[in-house]
Amino acid sequence: MPSPTPPTAPRREHVREHHGDRVLDPYWWMRDLEDPALREYLEAENAYAEAMTEHLAPLRTTLFDEIRARVKEDDLSVPVASGPWWYFSRTAEGKQYAIHVRVPRTDGDPRPDPEGEALPGEQVLLDGNVEAGESEFFSLGALTVSADHRLLAFAVDTAGDERFDLVVREVATGRVLDDTLTGIGYGVELSRDGSFVFYTRVDDAWRPHQLWRHRVGGDPGDDVLVHEETDERFWMGVSSSRDERWLLLGLGSKTTSEVWMLPSDDPEGQWRVVAPRREGVEYDVEPADDRLLVVHNADDPDSDLAWAPLDATSHEQWVPLLASGDGERFVGVDAFDDATVLSLRTGGLTALRVLPRDVTSVSGHGTPWDVEVGTAVHSIGLGDNPEPDQRSVQVVVESWTTPRTVLDVDLATGERTELKRQPVLGGFDAADYEESREWATAPDGTPVPVSVVRRRGVVADGTNPGLLAAYGAYEISSDPYFSVARLGLLDRGVVFAVAHVRGGGEMGRRWYDEGKLLAKPNTFSDTVAAAEHLVATGWVAPHRLGLEGGSAGGLLVGAVLNAAPGLFRVAHAAVPFVDALTTILQPELPLTVGEWEEWGNPLEDPEVYATMRAYTPYENVRPEAYPAVLATTSLHDTRVYVTEPAKWVARLRETVTNDPATHPVLLRTELSAGHGGRSGRYAAWEQIAWEWAFVLDRLGATERVDGPGTLSG
Repeated sequence: MPSPTPPTAPRREHVREHHGDRVLDPYWWMRDLEDPALREYLEAENAYAEAMTEHLAPLRTTLFDEIRARVKEDDLSVPVASGPWWYFSRTAEGKQYAIHVRVPRTDGDPRPDPEGEALPGEQVLLDGNVEAGESEFFSLGALTVSADHRLLAFAVDTAGDERFDLVVREVATGRVLDDTLTGIGYGVELSRDGSFVFYTRVDDAWRPHQLWRHRVGGDPGDDVLVHEETDERFWMGVSSSRDERWLLLGLGSKTTSEVWMLPSDDPEGQWRVVAPRREGVEYDVEPADDRLLVVHNADDPDSDLAWAPLDATSHEQWVPLLASGDGERFVGVDAFDDATVLSLRTGGLTALRVLPRDVTSVSGHGTPWDVEVGTAVHSIGLGDNPEPDQRSVQVVVESWTTPRTVLDVDLATGERTELKRQPVLGGFDAADYEESREWATAPDGTPVPVSVVRRRGVVADGTNPGLLAAYGAYEISSDPYFSVARLGLLDRGVVFAVAHVRGGGEMGRRWYDEGKLLAKPNTFSDTVAAAEHLVATGWVAPHRLGLEGGSAGGLLVGAVLNAAPGLFRVAHAAVPFVDALTTILQPELPLTVGEWEEWGNPLEDPEVYATMRAYTPYENVRPEAYPAVLATTSLHDTRVYVTEPAKWVARLRETVTNDPATHPVLLRTELSAGHGGRSGRYAAWEQIAWEWAFVLDRLGATERVDGPGTLSG
């Protein structure tokens, strides 16, 4: 039976010219998201992708069923104490979304361990399944309870475009007090008495640029503009302090930040800046009773910890408290009555450092100690800890092979109590899997960490299928995390690897700086080095290696394929930023101006233009044999327009020398989703099963391997 014929995208000639470089772009027209021809093309691509993968339907069903069989569908989160209530969430079999609930609490009562039926006095705060209704997409942009626990404010997106409608509801009665605010940005905070709500609005570039004050139940026409950010590089977000005494407005670009504060019991008062912005200085503020704690990079790119008076208005009032050590990067700080907890990176991994409060000390703190983890490769971070007077804190630990575990850590003694470990059903045993960290060598000699995950018994004999994932942008680290879905790869003998490449934040600020702006090509050469390392060390067989990345990681996929297409058998690029230069040349597009601090400004700087021109995937596709390619995207993605992967796939089809029957290039668009893909857990499982069935088929790894860990039933 002959293979289906790939769609052919219409061509409309367009010329882009900058710095003397003249570029023909026949798919420029796809920038018009309202053009009916674009929707027609996307639907044709979806039909082609379905036809080309029709034979994988049984495998997709199997992968989905394996995920579902391992998940405890009726489950709950660890209850968290806040005032007179325990707050937690439930999931229910057959339901897509979480149900947020609370039960009464009396001081001294042990933490409840609710299982199955509702507990006495349980109140439903928000049922995501009810709120979603018939919508194909549902996402919460905010969920907050007033200080007196009387009101609930939440914001909902049912399109995927990251614009939200706000509802304020009386918890006890369910009565809606306000639903007049629509199309707002992320983040909502209530004043201490619940009479006002603060929210952000976004501009035409989808940038939160205004903070507004709204009286609950009032006319939105009477809302007051509190702050407007005119510098297009800066975003804003609103939050509240742990003790609920303060509202905080955070303003930040990729390199500079500024924080404003307001007493939450004085919502109509004047906001105060903690320290006016200074170009290149980033800082974050944590109110800590009678002082402020400040993590800042004014003196060290990897940041230090300082304290300042509660009424501080200048960086000159910052007093050094703790300096980052060699190989450390301070990330954030959380204040409690008995101790301060510092989040940091050290040795390429996350860590938590406890600074006990000591009023007799000049610094106000005693000798720091680190929370022990017990595994060499891990992620650790604070969980949900809303009360300042907590004597212990929730800490979350996981790894590539260890399910997410919530611990209770005593701030005085360090004693650890396991509260909950993510249940994994179907005969799962963590001992059936192994993880390790290796080092590849980049072309400039830089050692690049690579995480390698596999089933126990899989050896580096040069025969294994493998999947390499990477991101490498915005100082975002690809830290270890447990995935039930990933077990479906490992149980088919796939070696799963993550390249912790420059541009991320794994190894500190230097690691980020060496993978951005004019140094961005390091991100891609690091990834190639990691792929070559996997093959050279025998972890993966030549011609059985896949590559995966999303968003900025999708740019990485495209650039790496152009640089070394012969290294890979298959590639999956999710919501990929593959037409980066075209986008960054258009300041009128969402997010562009703020991105100049990450990629450079090619409009004004010929060197930046030349650098991006040399690596941007869409413009550098070569007439060679490429691996099979799957590009996935969403129609309502506001961060990376569907335009980019659509243009890229069209360019790949007309350029590469692949036989489309054996090395197809596919584009699959979710028509009711945003940047994060489909919402709802079952829908997300279906999406990942679809994607990984394609990858596994191309790697020749569709059958489960024998041995420990086989699903029961």
